[in-house]
Amino acid sequence: MKLIYRIIIRLSIALSIILAVWASFFYITMIYEINDEVDDSLEDYSEQIIIRFLAGEELPSKSSNSNNQYYISEVSSEYAQSKPHISYVDSMVFIPLKMETEPARILTTIYRDEDGKYYELVVSTPTIEKHDLKEAILYWMIFLYVGLLFIIILVNVWVYQRSNRPLYKLLEWLDNYRIGTKNKPLDNDTDITEFKKLNESAIRNLKRAEEVFEEQKQFIGNASHEIQTPLAVCRNRLEILMEDETLSEKQLSQLAKTHQTLDYISKLNKSLLLLSKIDNRQFTDRESIDLNAMVRKYLKDYEEIYCNMNIEVVLQEHGIFTIMMSQSLASILVNNLLKNAYTHNIPNGKLYIQLSPDKVIFKNTGQDYSLNPKLIFERFYQGNKKEGSTGLGLAIVKSISDMENLNLRYYYEENYHCFEVSMKKKLL
Repeated sequence: MKLIYRIIIRLSIALSIILAVWASFFYITMIYEINDEVDDSLEDYSEQIIIRFLAGEELPSKSSNSNNQYYISEVSSEYAQSKPHISYVDSMVFIPLKMETEPARILTTIYRDEDGKYYELVVSTPTIEKHDLKEAILYWMIFLYVGLLFIIILVNVWVYQRSNRPLYKLLEWLDNYRIGTKNKPLDNDTDITEFKKLNESAIRNLKRAEEVFEEQKQFIGNASHEIQTPLAVCRNRLEILMEDETLSEKQLSQLAKTHQTLDYISKLNKSLLLLSKIDNRQFTDRESIDLNAMVRKYLKDYEEIYCNMNIEVVLQEHGIFTIMMSQSLASILVNNLLKNAYTHNIPNGKLYIQLSPDKVIFKNTGQDYSLNPKLIFERFYQGNKKEGSTGLGLAIVKSISDMENLNLRYYYEENYHCFEVSMKKKLL
């Protein structure tokens, strides 16, 4: 997930919680203020009625034009003692003038006259419908707050993208940078101190990487040459020595084994050199490769080499697998996978090669149990040791896949050992 998307998600969650808490607080505060004003009005109205009642004066109409209502009833002393003398409640009352029921705020007051009699005064006045108010607040919260949240997020995204332009430019330059090739200089002027330091650090480290790359390249080439030369000399001397007719059969056998060991060391040296070159990214040429055509080309060679094993080959093409990579590496990738499928197969076995626009799968028969998928691509790992094998073939395939940003996986399915190479999905 990109950083900007993670920021948007976290910002949205945080702002949603903040706005929801603020809306709840606003609603509670507003209801409190409304009730306070209504309660003050009810207290004044109730006080006037009680004063007139105790003074024996004429009481106001029980249902005024303002929709205020009151009821006075005599109650027992037990009832009066069991109830609070002043209480406020929200309830529904019938308004005679309107002939309908509406929400109202009700004040209940219990008082006593000079004769010691207890009376209960119930005063009510219409008030707001709190359920409707909640719906209105919810509606406006969705309409206004979500709109506000959207605007805040847009502003933050715009500010973030504008502020991080130098970072995106640096990342693009680093992504296109290839060690060992001629690269464009970094053109990333910025007045932000942190990005200036980041640019300088990137240039400095890549310069050092170029120097190390050249040193390793030269060292590997020299070391390989120095090793291959004495190996070739030893092999030639052994071949000359093996032509001596005075040697016994036992001596020839020992010399043949020594010659075979030298061949193995030579192959191992070449494989290790190749791995080093791949790891050091010395294969910088890139072109569009038709992997289907390459598989068909090398498949014919391997069918001739391993014809004595009578392996049935089935090539299934469901599309053209085209990839941008080094021609040499693509050749090594296909060759190693084909060689592995033949070398570790069984006589009269089968090999299925499935090609599609985004992947290629090699499925071959072999030993009747799964190999360890965590170790199979490790260097020098051999699940079933084959004579002359260096144990680096699949390790080279793994290095090429990593370098070219390809997915490589092994699995055992329906008695077939499967090796799948596929394109990685691009992150949004």
